[in-house]
Amino acid sequence: MEDNSGRSNQSGSSKIISTKRRISLLQNGGVIIFNEMLGIQEIDDKKVRINNREAVRAVIIQNNKILMVHSNLGDFKFPGGGVEKNESHAEGLMREVAEETGYLNGLVGDKMGVVIERHLDDYDKDAVFQMTSHYYLCELTDEKVVVQQLDDYESEQEYTPKWVKLEDAIKQNQTILNQCEQNVWIHRENFVLTELKKIMS
Repeated sequence: MEDNSGRSNQSGSSKIISTKRRISLLQNGGVIIFNEMLGIQEIDDKKVRINNREAVRAVIIQNNKILMVHSNLGDFKFPGGGVEKNESHAEGLMREVAEETGYLNGLVGDKMGVVIERHLDDYDKDAVFQMTSHYYLCELTDEKVVVQQLDDYESEQEYTPKWVKLEDAIKQNQTILNQCEQNVWIHRENFVLTELKKIMS
């Protein structure tokens, strides 16, 4: 993928996301569509240590379906992950999409929203873990796919890219949540999926 500041060839992009759909998604004129805090709402950062992690996640829609990553736990998540040191959001997003889905070529577009999650840090006593996820509208410019480059835990969970309808992803994720509330990331993903469904309806 390349970021939109360097896009040089957009031929065929209307085949990836129709103009009508793109306008629908960006109807707020580029203004962030959602900004949500999940988990612990108020923290005194003078008394509580906060361990921060920054992540980027791709919203890729084609033919009325969204590209998600499906695991053997049964849940759907947006392609994406942590931003590495000295890496821009666009660079991190391009890398993560390629690693998790195998799709190499695309465009990173407008930022759609932010979700901040806070919960007690399982690995650092008396600290709070804060994950800030930035969601960007992206487009694939072709269908070229290479072998995924998954981390060990991603391989164990058999991460598989799948095109799925929004309502099907929401329904499946809710089923998994009903079985295990501890899968906190599903709350985040279903919140975003629901927001997307609102603006695409």
